[in-house]
Amino acid sequence: MIYTVECSFADPVSEAEWNDFYSFNKLPALISVSGFHTSQRFQALSRGCPVYLALHTIDGIEVLTSAEYRDKGGGNFARWQQHICDWHRNLYDGLSTAPAVDDGHYLVMTALGPERLIELGAVPSAIRAVDLEKNPEHRWLATLSRDRVTALGDLPGGVYLYAPMTAQLTSG
Repeated sequence: MIYTVECSFADPVSEAEWNDFYSFNKLPALISVSGFHTSQRFQALSRGCPVYLALHTIDGIEVLTSAEYRDKGGGNFARWQQHICDWHRNLYDGLSTAPAVDDGHYLVMTALGPERLIELGAVPSAIRAVDLEKNPEHRWLATLSRDRVTALGDLPGGVYLYAPMTAQLTSG
């Protein structure tokens, strides 16, 4: 299953430090939790969506309710909580593993149907929300090369573009 965490951060003064914490402390802690298989973090290049996105491949909702998750990865945002806004969490079915997006590619995502991604030359994967907020219920995601995105110019409305902030971490 694909576990998504999306948010923005409202304090420019501490944002770089928060990003370092999330990318270099939180993600490695999460990937050490039993049931987490991949973790990768992205920054939105599009407007109209939260600035940050983390995609994780996990076994299921029970991973997020486990004592190990609480101890190692969940809930350790106390220092940053006051600045985190537009925060959303969803658990999606439909993909067995989140795509690994390297520096030469972007992640593109939409809730408006696969056609918008197909028109961009992407091969979309469908995911459906099954737990947590369940909104949006359906999403389609794909990767596109940076060269392809540059050649396309403006993306259609409702299509969001994300640059990887980290490599995809994998367990074990």
